[in-house]
Amino acid sequence: MSATSDNTSGKSSGWIKSTCAYCGVGCGIEARPKTNGQLEIRGDHEHPANFGRLCSKGLALGETVIPDGRLLHPKIGGVRTDWNTALDHVAKSFEDVIKEHGPEAVAFYVSGQLLTEDYYVANKLMKGFIGSGNIDTNSRLCMSSTVAGHKRAFGSDTVPGCYSDLEQADMVVITGSNMAWCHPVLFQRLKAAKQQRPELKIVVIDPRATDTCAIADLHLPVKPGTDVALFNGLLSHLATSQKVDESYVRQHTEGFNQALMCAMEDGSDPATLARTLEVEQQDLKTFFDWYARTDKVVTLFSQGVNQSTSGADKVNSIINCHLATGRIGKPGSGPFSLTGQPNAMGGREVGGLANTLAAHMELDNEHHHGLVSEFWKTDSLTTKSGLKAIDLFDAIEDGRIKAVWIMATNPVVSLPDADKIQRALRNCPLVVVSDCIADTDTTRCADVLLPAQGWSEKSGTVTNSERRISRQRRLLPTPGEGKPDWWIMSEVAKRMGFGHAFDYLHEGDVFNEYVRMTGLDNSMVAGKTQRDLDLTGLADMSHRDYAGMAPQQWPLVQMDRKIEHKRLFADGRFFTPSGKAQFVAVRHRQPASRLSSDYPLSLNSGRIRDQWHTMTRTGLSARLGAHLPEPYVSVHPADAEVFGLTHGKVAALSNEWGYARIRVDVSERVNPGQLFMPIHWTGVMASAGRVCTLVSPDTDAISGQPEFKFTPVAIGPWEYQSEALLLSPGVIDTSDLDYWVRQKVAGGYLYRIASSETPKQLEARLKPHCLGLTASQGKQLDFASPSKGQFRFAVIDGIELKGCYLVAPNLQEQDLDWVQNLLHEPVNEMVQRSILTGIAEGKLARGKTVCACKQVGRNTIEQAIREGDLESVSQISECTGAGTGCGSCVPELQEILDESLAYSL
Repeated sequence: MSATSDNTSGKSSGWIKSTCAYCGVGCGIEARPKTNGQLEIRGDHEHPANFGRLCSKGLALGETVIPDGRLLHPKIGGVRTDWNTALDHVAKSFEDVIKEHGPEAVAFYVSGQLLTEDYYVANKLMKGFIGSGNIDTNSRLCMSSTVAGHKRAFGSDTVPGCYSDLEQADMVVITGSNMAWCHPVLFQRLKAAKQQRPELKIVVIDPRATDTCAIADLHLPVKPGTDVALFNGLLSHLATSQKVDESYVRQHTEGFNQALMCAMEDGSDPATLARTLEVEQQDLKTFFDWYARTDKVVTLFSQGVNQSTSGADKVNSIINCHLATGRIGKPGSGPFSLTGQPNAMGGREVGGLANTLAAHMELDNEHHHGLVSEFWKTDSLTTKSGLKAIDLFDAIEDGRIKAVWIMATNPVVSLPDADKIQRALRNCPLVVVSDCIADTDTTRCADVLLPAQGWSEKSGTVTNSERRISRQRRLLPTPGEGKPDWWIMSEVAKRMGFGHAFDYLHEGDVFNEYVRMTGLDNSMVAGKTQRDLDLTGLADMSHRDYAGMAPQQWPLVQMDRKIEHKRLFADGRFFTPSGKAQFVAVRHRQPASRLSSDYPLSLNSGRIRDQWHTMTRTGLSARLGAHLPEPYVSVHPADAEVFGLTHGKVAALSNEWGYARIRVDVSERVNPGQLFMPIHWTGVMASAGRVCTLVSPDTDAISGQPEFKFTPVAIGPWEYQSEALLLSPGVIDTSDLDYWVRQKVAGGYLYRIASSETPKQLEARLKPHCLGLTASQGKQLDFASPSKGQFRFAVIDGIELKGCYLVAPNLQEQDLDWVQNLLHEPVNEMVQRSILTGIAEGKLARGKTVCACKQVGRNTIEQAIREGDLESVSQISECTGAGTGCGSCVPELQEILDESLAYSL
């Protein structure tokens, strides 16, 4: 089969089974191409990760496969070229650098957006044939602390449990995870379990009161960075209340006494511990008592635990409590890491991290080194770990790395101290970027651009958080000259003289090689393989078998013909030298950066409900952008008063690393002294909305994972004289605007603008943008009230709006969300009146989008509550359709209902 062959297996009545492109839940989807080139999407009811459920992002996947912004052709120095020229250039450039400076002068930076086959080829090329360990992944930013914690405790990077444990647990602890927004399908599974069994206890541990708290029996808003103290306190309580499973600890673990000694020093006194955590002592006692007396407990943890300078210790403090009670490897029990990206797990399996080899083998293990060298037929396999992400870009900045190849990720936005990353890449002699999007903050720094296939075009496998491998299938033709990442790397490898090892005809060939690698000296001894990762049951698959492969959960000594839910460590045997799990003695310590009089507030960062990473995909969907269209900072009302901030106005954030300008969200969901800012906005989509320009580059000494959850900052109001909304069918030049944010809408883009200029000056700056939008004269709507600083202008061609803007001293006090729908509407008299008056009429007046799935606005919901005397969310859903899609908006529906009912009293 060719590199671009179209897998049609998995088809049924035109529907093709594949896997969602977003978080680590790994939801199965079914897609059917439409005549307009988009995809019809529905959940796969047979997939064990989601059983047909999808979140708002998954449901909108079909809207993101549009040609907008695609990288269509190879480019060198910004000039289009052909594939042969580009590949020759990349190969020779890397060879020249290696010849002059050695293999440590080159690096790959890869991504959890890659498929396992892509990841495998990248790791093989860099570590096995170039001979350097300098390949790291953006999974370093989200999962490496979990990897370190797993390996210290279990001897391997093993996730013990599976999703079905959520339905079987009697208590679920959610720590450092806003599941409702970041893993919404798992949240809906847990919510359904809670509804069926109200006695199921759910505890949320998070400094913020997130939507996940909607199903919680208890919320512990711990002080940022105190997780180790909390779980050390829990371990102390388990010991003093005689709830330790002494038989399990004696037979299956080592190091308990040392771990308990440290835990007692941190958390033996409840009153002191409560003050350290800044929570109520009674709430702390309730949590400890529930955990102690509940046999079946699952602890779900994610970025709030991992993204810390003590992330590995936090992970081990959680695992310690499960080991102490023997609650691991059993139905409804275990520590469970929720993976951030769709294939972060697959990348970990094939050695995508700089400090691992491949197939869960280790670089510092001589036996493993020999096995891999022989299997790959290479004498160049690196013997040492490469540079982890932060260190890797430090080496680019100081000139030790002369050439870097970045694949399917946007580090100028996502890495800490992001301005430094940008400077490093701009000064690097050779930057190669493989991507499917032409204009990102990172592609702007590239010397060579290579067009890669995107989701819906590429074919391969991904592994989700519960170790389940699923097929991602090709659904649509590739625009332009895009190629699979594994093919691009293989072609470069051939030109570097390694063709014998990279002669793949099809992604199934790559997968087969990887599968066989997992069986290297991994024989079964007393019913257990020597390493956890074993896929040898898939080793004899044909291309047809691979094309039609159903979801498979590893370990796999034979192909599963039915859905399996496998737990590891049920036998109490681990992958450590002794075969016993290791307690890890950990102590609470403060974050590396400290608050000061100059930077008195701590900044936390994270995802929002309807967006993903740097929005290169979700940013193409108009409905996903409607819910929260601007970057924002959440501030407690007390801090807003102290620092002179007003809800809806613009704030300036700064520290020693950078600055940002974003909207203020005054909210009691954050505690005093704490701020929250989303991660998604880039320099392509906003003037100064990148949170990582502010994030400290401090990392965990063990895992290398940065601290995204605690950065000291200063905040204050940014003064401006005017605001505007500008609607355009295309991208405009924003270089002369002070503050702007770009939002994708149906038919074009909506710009939200603020300026230090007067309204009249800003209006004069914006009018040429609108006048240049139509080749014909067109009809013009023009309203001006200079004394009030209000200007409204539109260009209409027939019944089609070509563009418009609204300018005023302040637009935040007006309901203007309707403007984003104008390019999608015929311009009748009602629409013209709305533009001229600035007040929405008719169906434009639905209000700010609340339900992205069903496109239901706040005004529609409030009107339904008033007119129907609605008293429950289920009644709102029945009346308006809101909440009947993925369900992620249900907590917000409840808030609107509560506010409406309170107002009516």
